[in-house]
Amino acid sequence: MFPVVEKFISINGEGSRAGELAVFIRFRKCNLNCSYCDTKWANSENAEVEFMTAEQLAEYVRGTHVKNVTLTGGEPLLQKNIYNLIEMLMYQGNSVEIETNGSVSIRELSEKEYRPIFTIDYKLPDSNMEKYMLTENYEYINKNDVLKFVAGSKYDLDKAVQIIEKFSLTDRCHVYISPVFGKINPSDIVKFMAEKKLNNVKLQLQLHKFIWNPEKRGV
Repeated sequence: MFPVVEKFISINGEGSRAGELAVFIRFRKCNLNCSYCDTKWANSENAEVEFMTAEQLAEYVRGTHVKNVTLTGGEPLLQKNIYNLIEMLMYQGNSVEIETNGSVSIRELSEKEYRPIFTIDYKLPDSNMEKYMLTENYEYINKNDVLKFVAGSKYDLDKAVQIIEKFSLTDRCHVYISPVFGKINPSDIVKFMAEKKLNNVKLQLQLHKFIWNPEKRGV
């Protein structure tokens, strides 16, 4: 049984499929506590949930007639038997993306027959969670995956460049830099990208926070 705090249809606000329709399934519980987290309400063990089986979730998704599925949280890789759900969804023709915080290994899932798309965060210094980053994950990513840096300061941006270069990330996957909403001006990130000649790195804005109220759930 999976603890689902919400499920809904919206557009992907981030990642390689930004702007595309997707079914979102958000699970309870996270092992990190980022300073800028906008889903803290879903991370608590006490968050209200609907317990659903993989079969029930697959049936729900099938009924939406939406192809893309985003598994998010919380931290979806903390869910036991998450592969059973991924397998069911992909077997019925869905494309599955997992949004993960970068602290949990993707190795096992990356080697499965039904391999999801991974959108992986690298938590920069301003998050206060950088020490938990599992950079060995970068051995298992491919061109379909995303490495995402959420920056809140110039110091964060400098660290992002260090990680991008150290692990040759633009040769391995899609790379995005986005601002902590309300903390850094996107134009400053563009200027920084130009100064550093960050080829094959994309600026990313959280579309859902511009379309709807930034605090709105279910979008």
